Amino acid sequence: MNGQNRSDIKPGIQVNVILKKDQRTGAKTRGTVKDILTKSSFHPHGIKVRLEDGQVGRVCDIL
Repeated sequence: MNGQNRSDIKPGIQVNVILKKDQRTGAKTRGTVKDILTKSSFHPHGIKVRLEDGQVGRVCDIL
């Protein structure tokens, strides 16, 4: 799953996200979803989430 559909993402699951500062390099950060920030059901760049540690990024992989 690629993280573009909001219905695939639930609080508590493990994901890889790309943080705003890493958008140029594409570096991935692994974490657990705390909050889903994107309101729409689909986003072409990935659903934006807040991780348990407070970092915010767009989901690129669902683990």
